[in-house]
Amino acid sequence: MANYIHVPDEAPAVPRIDVTVDENDYRPGALKLIKELRPSWKPSEVKVKFFTDGITNKLLGCYVGTVMQDVVLVRIYGNKTELLVDRENEVKSFRVLHEHRCAPRLYCTFNNGLCYEFLQGTALEPKHIRSQPAFRLIARQLAKYHAIHAHNGWVPKSDLWLKMGKYFALLPKYFEDPEQNARFRTEVPSLRCLREELVWLQQSLSVLGSPVVLCHNDLLCKNIIYNETEGNVKFIDYEYAGYNYQAYDIGNHFNEFAGLNEVDYSYYPGRAFQLQWLRSYLEAYKEHKGQGSDVTDREVEILYVQVNQFALASHFFWGLWALIQAKFSTIDFDFLGYAVLRFNQYFKMKLEVAALDLPK
Repeated sequence: MANYIHVPDEAPAVPRIDVTVDENDYRPGALKLIKELRPSWKPSEVKVKFFTDGITNKLLGCYVGTVMQDVVLVRIYGNKTELLVDRENEVKSFRVLHEHRCAPRLYCTFNNGLCYEFLQGTALEPKHIRSQPAFRLIARQLAKYHAIHAHNGWVPKSDLWLKMGKYFALLPKYFEDPEQNARFRTEVPSLRCLREELVWLQQSLSVLGSPVVLCHNDLLCKNIIYNETEGNVKFIDYEYAGYNYQAYDIGNHFNEFAGLNEVDYSYYPGRAFQLQWLRSYLEAYKEHKGQGSDVTDREVEILYVQVNQFALASHFFWGLWALIQAKFSTIDFDFLGYAVLRFNQYFKMKLEVAALDLPK
């Protein structure tokens, strides 16, 4: 999802600061960055708030005073995450989305991370994204993303399959820890089985006719910031953003209704809710594309089939991702258990959605 993102010429350049922030002793490095970005702040007065929600990176907020008004967010990349994330592409996505007023300002990059503007609002929980007013706001904001034209005349192509192929090459063959290795051997499908599924997915999904658009690709609850005062939502974290199938981005978001720390797939949205969500999305998408806002039942039905089948690819993608994280990440999270959950749900859901047919 990398090659086609074209940053507009008028987008402000992003400075690079030659600083490395130690993830275990982050204050000295963070203060060096703040000295460059906020020279008027006294180092002794800078407060650092540690955010603990992420499972890819570590995130700090630096500010002065008693209220978190002007906050510089410092994100420290997780160990070996460059294997999973195209960092150059992430910066391009950030700049394009900021130019379209869909992202906060990116202040700088540094040797092992980046600094950006803090968005006022509340990071949502699974219960919020399933209810009014949030779900319609999310649907309409995602439509705005998907309508952004950032490919400078190229016909954009998804590299979902290429990316999953790369992840495949990085999968661990075994784990040093005997207990972890035993779980890996008994609970995770074999590499041969996974390879066959990847072939099936590519053959089945790439013929569904889902448009390739600029996607967020990681729309979990904590990446959605709701500003009640302004009555809007904004999305954060663009590590996985890029050109991909429209239906993948929506299916991936629906999978996130299950939550992250206590995953419960009974919260995956049912048909009636999905049809409402998809209609809101299509109305906004067509408006942004200058195609009016009339949406037919058939258009909603087509998107419904595409989304539920692409939700399978999302389970598969994050299952592969979690196996790689289980090997390399220093973050305290049961990545192996998470991989097992995603693959189990993939096979369960495949039985239910593989039989769905596009309306004639």
